Amino acid sequence: MNNSLPQILKRIGPLDEEAMRIAQVRHDELTKPKGSLGRLEELSIRIAGIKGEVFPSLEHKAIVVMAADHGVVAEGVSAYSQEVTRQMVFNFLGGGAGINVLAHHVGARVIVVDMGVMGGFEPHPSLVCKMIDFGTRNMTRGPAMTRQQALDAVEAGIAVFEAEVTHGLDIVGTGDMGIGNTTASSAICAAITRKPVIEVTGQGTGIDDRQLAYKVKVIERALALNQPDTNDALDVLSKVGGFEIGGLTGVILAAAAHRIPVVIDGFISGAAALIAVGLSPVAKDYLIAAHISAEAGHSTLLNHLGLAPLLNLNMRLGEGTGAALGISLAEAAVSILREMATFAEAGVSKADSLLVENRAED
Repeated sequence: MNNSLPQILKRIGPLDEEAMRIAQVRHDELTKPKGSLGRLEELSIRIAGIKGEVFPSLEHKAIVVMAADHGVVAEGVSAYSQEVTRQMVFNFLGGGAGINVLAHHVGARVIVVDMGVMGGFEPHPSLVCKMIDFGTRNMTRGPAMTRQQALDAVEAGIAVFEAEVTHGLDIVGTGDMGIGNTTASSAICAAITRKPVIEVTGQGTGIDDRQLAYKVKVIERALALNQPDTNDALDVLSKVGGFEIGGLTGVILAAAAHRIPVVIDGFISGAAALIAVGLSPVAKDYLIAAHISAEAGHSTLLNHLGLAPLLNLNMRLGEGTGAALGISLAEAAVSILREMATFAEAGVSKADSLLVENRAED
């Protein structure tokens, strides 16, 4: 099967409306007032449409955590040194990071991918190497990457997903690691949503107000210099993006092509979603927003995509931690659809039946 970007885009189709209709009918027959489980009902119905199954199963779960470095860190936009990206990858591989804990909690496997970490790594059985380069270039001095590198990053993400499908996969979450990647994500968000940089730029790793003001100026300089074409998502990625953002874009698109729901994490995953939807607008229907991040631009990004987050926990760690919690809710939602008894099965009178009986007595 050809897994190039053009071929993947051709395979992405609309949701299964008939599966969604039948799932809605079943929800209306379950032992509860109609709509009483709110967004859990909506979520299960959409997952039915994504998978094309009235009784979807989410047994096999995975979170893809992609890591890469960013040349813009040279401008002093982060409170942490670039070496932290590499150190955190080792932490992921050792099982000691937040994502490892939460993925274990929800029964999801973690796939760690090196998309372009400075220094690289020795071969490791739990590390997937898809390195494009040793980090992007400094986007205040020119494009962060070439267009070919942007395409390579997206297709690397597609390849990672295709490999994981062979191990069994019913739902996937996206995660990231890369010092400087909130700067790249803010630049992508500003370019695509056309919002002022100051509105979509946050404190990232915890910089102070003075550093934040400087970070805004750095992003404005990068956008003014590179002039990303907002009608060309791959151009935006190449001008001001990151290799891990490109990789996650590929994961999203490949998942949509396989009719597998994608639970996106926070701001960086959201930036990848912006690129993915720019390449395939119908891919939006396969996205589940796990939470609203404390990062400034995340709400703007989600509003642009038309996605409502499941949770608001004031989180901003990344790594896929929010996605893990979102996967848990998705699993709960489909369990209700699959396992809850109908009125007929449980021998419980429906509200409209009682109303008919009362009228007959009158």
